[in-house]
Amino acid sequence: MTAPDPTRRIPLLIAGEIGARADQVAQAITLLDGGATVPFIARYRKEVTGGLDDTQLRTLAERLVYLRELEARRAAIRESISGQGKLTADLEKGIAGAVTKAELEDLYLPYKPKRRTRAMIARENGLGPLAEAILQDRRADPAALAAGYVTEAVPDTKAALEGARDIIAEGLAEDAGLLGRLRAHMQKVAVLSARVVEGKQTEGAKFSDYFAHSESWATAPSHRALAMLRGRNEGVLSLDLEIDADAAPGTSPAEAIVRGALNAGGQLPGDLWLGQVAGWAWRVKLRTSLSLDLMTDLRERSEAEAIRVFARNLKDLLLAAPAGGKAVLGLDPGIRTGCKIAVIDATGKVLATSTVYPFQPKNDLRGAQAELAMLIRKHGVELIAIGNGTASRESEKLVADLLAKLPSGPKPTKVIVSEAGASVYSASELAAKEFPDLDVSLRGAVSIARRLQDPLAELVKIEPKSIGVGQYQHDVDQHRLGRSLEAVVEDAVNAVGVDVNTASAPLLARVSGLGASLAEAIVGHRDANGPFATRRALLKVARLGAKAFEQAAGFLRIPNGKEPLDASSVHPEAYDLARRIVAACGTGLSEVMKDASALKRLEPAEFVDDRFGLPTVKDILAELEKPGRDPRPGFKTATFADGVDDIKDLKPGMLLEGTVTNVAAFGAFVDIGVHQDGLVHVSQLADRFVKDPHEVVKAGDVVKVRVTEVDVARKRIGLTMRKEVAQVEPRPAQSAKPVPRGPKAAESKAGGGEVGGLGAALLDAMRKK
Repeated sequence: MTAPDPTRRIPLLIAGEIGARADQVAQAITLLDGGATVPFIARYRKEVTGGLDDTQLRTLAERLVYLRELEARRAAIRESISGQGKLTADLEKGIAGAVTKAELEDLYLPYKPKRRTRAMIARENGLGPLAEAILQDRRADPAALAAGYVTEAVPDTKAALEGARDIIAEGLAEDAGLLGRLRAHMQKVAVLSARVVEGKQTEGAKFSDYFAHSESWATAPSHRALAMLRGRNEGVLSLDLEIDADAAPGTSPAEAIVRGALNAGGQLPGDLWLGQVAGWAWRVKLRTSLSLDLMTDLRERSEAEAIRVFARNLKDLLLAAPAGGKAVLGLDPGIRTGCKIAVIDATGKVLATSTVYPFQPKNDLRGAQAELAMLIRKHGVELIAIGNGTASRESEKLVADLLAKLPSGPKPTKVIVSEAGASVYSASELAAKEFPDLDVSLRGAVSIARRLQDPLAELVKIEPKSIGVGQYQHDVDQHRLGRSLEAVVEDAVNAVGVDVNTASAPLLARVSGLGASLAEAIVGHRDANGPFATRRALLKVARLGAKAFEQAAGFLRIPNGKEPLDASSVHPEAYDLARRIVAACGTGLSEVMKDASALKRLEPAEFVDDRFGLPTVKDILAELEKPGRDPRPGFKTATFADGVDDIKDLKPGMLLEGTVTNVAAFGAFVDIGVHQDGLVHVSQLADRFVKDPHEVVKAGDVVKVRVTEVDVARKRIGLTMRKEVAQVEPRPAQSAKPVPRGPKAAESKAGGGEVGGLGAALLDAMRKK
């Protein structure tokens, strides 16, 4: 009996999931197995994969891991059952056809080595024939049959019937077909029910929305499911799955399914007894084990959605608009410990640091402004990046007052910048290595300044999980979360490209084909030998071989080098093709890269050859039109309203401008400059039904919102972006920040409406993440 070939099965399955052909998937798998990265395949191997994009390839890579694990488990189960001499043709067919790990384990259950069970003991006591006799002769009275099995080990007919029941129930619990039917029924009708644990009402007040809450298991959204699971883990809530709750005793559809497996629908003595066994097996064995399976499925489903939201928010943040090469003053606000200041030049080099004490207890406002004015004047500061933590608005006012006093002429622009992860970076080994002589607190000010210049280059130095743009990030599978976020960072870095002569080792480490070791080697070679003049010079770096060069070269840039194409995303392997295209323009490469009008007259198909297809030709034409273009948006900032510095300053009806900081399944959080992000519930994002908030906004967007609700005591702000009261301006902004201390507004009751009470427990719970 020959098992289906996994190398054919896996591409077929994945192809159906990502909307591609099996041959496309098979080619991509070959490239991945050969060490190619997703960014490289997506950008430079379009002909091989038929144009699979990075999103499809990421899904492919993720599913490939799962399906290979599934195939390994399939082979192990087949071998185990075969070794027992019990592998039948029907069982082999079932094993070969299973498409999930759960289906495989259902089939394996009867053959899986297990501890001593009640059914085993019953068989040892000779009750197996009794169970068979009851199943075969429904006219006979089970009690009468049981009388013949009374022994020293089986003291009476009751014990005999209980033993037969245990044997039959175990058979039901190991019936893969029955388990599949019951699981499907439960997935359809199960209701997730949460109740408060008696005596925990006060202690668990943050979960009050779930003290008496029920909703369909199938449609429970990720954020609510994770909130209830956290409540259970903290001992505040009890969770249960209600199945056929409205059915009268004995009429449950689930019990009917079990009775059907025993064909016990008649009125004969055996049928009646087996009907009771079916009910008992459902209540005691099947419901419990399958409920655990469904709760596991719920957690996995909810975690997958939470990870997806985190990954998408992280991508938006990493690809936020860079301010570019300008002198920046970074200000890390503080009260008692003072405001830390760092000035960096256009390349990110630290020029000066200082600490001022404008607030209590020193209240040296004049001295602080004098110090800031001196640094601005001395270093030609163009931007002032103010961290969004404690004393942020007070610091912003201090800077605003100072700028108003400066002589007329160009003045620096102040921008509120996210501090998320800055403290993690400041205390890291990397920061200590980068700034060995700088105090930890001052490193944070440098980080704030640099992330305004280039958020991607600075944020790659921080563990993605520490950036904090997720929901329930500490409740989900950390390995899976980490793998997903690392993929997002890799995609973002390679989408933008990296200047090999200025990039830090952490940034280079994210380039396709490199990694930490080769990144350090590149920096070391650069420090010892000076800037790289060409991409080819990278091959002189120790341990950087042809394979790593192939994977990395297209994403590394050398502006103003010997080879103009080194400043573009054209891969060195295609330089000859690029030059053929340029030659057809009748001018030189430098001229074409400055004026691309001649390119528009060319027909891409004319340059297709045996090595490069139409996708690569079109990519090269696009790159020559705008060489080294940055895919990130232009730099813009939100303007906070004057006099609105604290949540107490807010009034319902106020129209404000703010920056989207975080997007969750239930809505978007917006920084309006009062230290407390407001929530635009999904129902308030637009004048139409919005299923996914990302359809309307993303982290970094500048939007106009109207205040609908203010709860000062609980620090919750409700906002709306509905057109009749507010206009949306989906402009990117660097002032976007993640929610560093958890969401700060409440979600509405299920079904939409104004921001209200349902999110209270959820959002308060998230505050502890």
